[in-house]
Amino acid sequence: MKLAVTLRNMGPQSTREIMLAGARRAESLGFESVWITDHIAITPDDSEGSDGRYTDPLTTLAWLAGATTSIKLGVGVLVVPYRPPLPTAKAIATVQELSGNRLLLGLGVGWMDAEFRALGLNRHLRGRQTDAALEFLEMCFSSDRVTSNGQEFLFRPRPAPPPIYIGGRAPHALRRAIRFGHGWLPMARDPESLGRDLKTYGVLAREAGKQPGPVTALAGLPLDAPDRARAAISAYEALGIERLVCAARYRTLEEYESWLGMLAALRSDD
Repeated sequence: MKLAVTLRNMGPQSTREIMLAGARRAESLGFESVWITDHIAITPDDSEGSDGRYTDPLTTLAWLAGATTSIKLGVGVLVVPYRPPLPTAKAIATVQELSGNRLLLGLGVGWMDAEFRALGLNRHLRGRQTDAALEFLEMCFSSDRVTSNGQEFLFRPRPAPPPIYIGGRAPHALRRAIRFGHGWLPMARDPESLGRDLKTYGVLAREAGKQPGPVTALAGLPLDAPDRARAAISAYEALGIERLVCAARYRTLEEYESWLGMLAALRSDD
């Protein structure tokens, strides 16, 4: 199981200095990937903890790609309906190309009413818009020649497609992941509940005549209780998931680097 970490691209921790040093420290400690998130229009009454400050995820990952060398770069999740498919596909391909194929792409349908209103979008269409965008993205990475709105064009650069993980809860996200042959990116409360969802994943995949895709799980760990944290890591690993993204809470770069060090020490003890 690969061990990954989150990096705050929100709030006062999303400064150039903190994000840059944090990503480089995660890389130097050997973490497989670093993950950020996506919000585009936070309302004043829902801004506690972020003050409404979020950097754009694909822009941020492109910048981090140029400041690191080996660590993979994840977004969990990019909200698909917020952005038009063609420019989004171009941005995804650009980050993948210029990072040396280090992009890990979590995609989701979104949920926050205020953001859909700010964008002038109908929230109730988000599922079908996401499906259409996934189909379009597959076309873009399958051929240099793509047709959109009746117009053929060349989609270049066209690097290897990044691994895609569908974010969201069971069973809806599972069905979408199975339909498009992608992985799943759940927020795990604990290994036990994730284990139950993984059984559902297997059942739904078998019913569709397919194999379940790889799973990247986002979860918190009690690093203040090392034995419990170590046991949780082992339990997640026993489930056979591909990657555990450990969610970090911190106020300063020093706190983040200390947290990274504690997590790395737990892993080295295994």
